[in-house]
Amino acid sequence: MKFEIRSDLYKREKYLDKIRGFYHECEVIKVLTGVRRCGKSSIMNLIAGELLESGVKDDNILYFNLDKKPYDTVTSAEELDSLISENSRAGGIKYLFIDEIQNVEGFERVINSWREERNFSIFITGSNSYLLSGDLVTKLTGRYIEFNILPLSFEEYIGFKKFFGKSISEDNMAELRSYIREGGFPYVVRLNSLNDKRTYVQSLIDEIYEKDVKRRIKIRNRAAFDAVMRYIVNNFGATTSIQNIVDDFAKIGTIIKKETVNRYISALCSAKIIIPCERFDMKSRRSLAGEKKYYLSDLSFYYAFNADNRINFGPVLENIVYTYAASRDYTISVGRIGKFECDFILRDNEMNYSYVQVAYTILDSRETEDREYRALEGITVDNYPKYLLTTDSLLQKRNGIIHANLIDFIKEGRTF
Repeated sequence: MKFEIRSDLYKREKYLDKIRGFYHECEVIKVLTGVRRCGKSSIMNLIAGELLESGVKDDNILYFNLDKKPYDTVTSAEELDSLISENSRAGGIKYLFIDEIQNVEGFERVINSWREERNFSIFITGSNSYLLSGDLVTKLTGRYIEFNILPLSFEEYIGFKKFFGKSISEDNMAELRSYIREGGFPYVVRLNSLNDKRTYVQSLIDEIYEKDVKRRIKIRNRAAFDAVMRYIVNNFGATTSIQNIVDDFAKIGTIIKKETVNRYISALCSAKIIIPCERFDMKSRRSLAGEKKYYLSDLSFYYAFNADNRINFGPVLENIVYTYAASRDYTISVGRIGKFECDFILRDNEMNYSYVQVAYTILDSRETEDREYRALEGITVDNYPKYLLTTDSLLQKRNGIIHANLIDFIKEGRTF
């Protein structure tokens, strides 16, 4: 077995940078999760390549993709254990990479036993229905660290197109519109036809249902599940609750139980199609029970369900900022201040906060300007930075709030 460095992979530096500190760490298993086809396998391949380039010997890198030959016949814990053992004759730290590990029943016991050897640095990827199951949490508690991978964010989308020689418009808004309609799945960006891109995403939704959703929960009524999924996808970025959804379906004569809706939404979250965002009351300093917003891990899911190419910039730009912040490991919630709402409260790993309001423009009227600023101006509990992100090229100064062009902010990789 010989690992070969691939030159055709776009280097997603912000994820590699998070993981590098754990490259040689044998105490914890590195688990890469994320919606299907978002690029987990490519990142794992890049990690192995960086290790080889840093001087790690080829014999010390064990790389097994269990979906591809010659390892696609490895399905039992015993076979996986033998495969690792047969390729572990080199001295020193071994770097074990296993892609699509869910193909092996009882894999948790095997990888945990090799972790306990203390000279194995282990990286795994696989179906979310398995990696986020109760078994993984129970059997590996405190012994793994999860790295959540998202599809390409806007600045990665531009970098990816440059890497593969795709034409890039000098008009930033034109590129933003293309990103919104195409989404950020790496394979999709490489396709030329918008029709082909949509077809791929639609097939991906079916694959996620078959491999991630059905394996996690029992679905008796596929039509009901599809209806709930379509409802959530079509209303991304809107405040909702399980009861709201039940009531809305009842209005059109569809009776569905709260427990069923809750199960379906939980499965969609586990499959990483949608991401829940809690609402937080700034005055009581408490989360608001029941009400949430759901954002899409990739905007292409919306256009896969809708033939209309028009862009509703309100929720779309919120979604872009949300996934951008999530990719940089911010903890995110929606903030309510009395009758006003701040789009996002962000907290970094050092417990620093920032407040973010997102709008397409504030230049169309003074009323719009006042409305967007008011939510931030109402925050008086602390002096953390406040941002207003718009697509405007003319930027303002008002009460210490940072008005920034959203496109430039993301393209430059700025932090909040």
